[in-house]
Amino acid sequence: MSPRKIIIDTDPGQDDAVAILLALASPDEIEVLGITAVAGNVPLPLTAKNARIVCELAGRTDIPVFAGCDAPLARKLVTAEHVHGKTGLDGPNLPDPTMPLQEMHGVDYIIDTLRSAPANSVTLCPLGPLTNIAKAFNDAPDIIEKVQEIVLMGGAYFEVGNITPTAEFNIYVDPEAADIVFKSGVPITVMPLDVTHKALVTQPRNDAFRAIGNTAGIAVAQMTDFFERFDKEKYGSNGAPLHDPCVTAYLIRPDLFTGRHINVEIETGSDLTLGMTVADWWGVTDRPANATFMGDIDADGFFALLTERLARL
Repeated sequence: MSPRKIIIDTDPGQDDAVAILLALASPDEIEVLGITAVAGNVPLPLTAKNARIVCELAGRTDIPVFAGCDAPLARKLVTAEHVHGKTGLDGPNLPDPTMPLQEMHGVDYIIDTLRSAPANSVTLCPLGPLTNIAKAFNDAPDIIEKVQEIVLMGGAYFEVGNITPTAEFNIYVDPEAADIVFKSGVPITVMPLDVTHKALVTQPRNDAFRAIGNTAGIAVAQMTDFFERFDKEKYGSNGAPLHDPCVTAYLIRPDLFTGRHINVEIETGSDLTLGMTVADWWGVTDRPANATFMGDIDADGFFALLTERLARL
């Protein structure tokens, strides 16, 4: 099989960085057409910078990086420096990028790339708020049929919320955008907190990253050293969850994940539950299924894959 063509839409973020590295280390399975940055974990100037830092860390300066939307569709931006640090990539001491940021707006890049692609041929991989994807679909609805699948990190059901009692961060930042995407009719696969909170970087797993000995492996170990302090304190877990790499791992090894094809609606009107992914896990409504909502992961298999691929960089 030829590699799957993807666009990564991202707000790096240490776990976004690991997801990008995994994709770039897997050219037999994944062809990264481009990376679009969105405001989320940190503001857009930093996410656009961080995406290029990660490409250079992987030795892939050929990957075009575009800056997209700097704010949600209808709300003020909420960021997460309290988790990721002031740069978004706190932990390792990585040099500023030398590769250029592309002049085209990220949304225009998504539109142009999909318009020139055959139907059902490009997979979108959003790792942050869904602003860029929703704006592209709104501005150019003709591109929707070109999307093979959207594989995204966001939402929660049993784990509920990590930024409010009921909402996961990516969906909460731009719930209107998430609503547009989930109603688009595109096949969607969701990696919610229910899965990502089972992908914990324990000390032995982090030691394995560091023992790879290459620049990428050491940097990943330093990133997870940094942001696990927040998660350990918040959740009482024995490591930090690697949220976003679940997206790229799914493209390589879908057998590592199990879930259900269900209806998922996004709450946009309630002050109490804004940004909640209302997942009909038990099939108690007659609303049609619109997403494959993952519920479990083979964590050992996931970390074995990640360690093996990072060693290739």
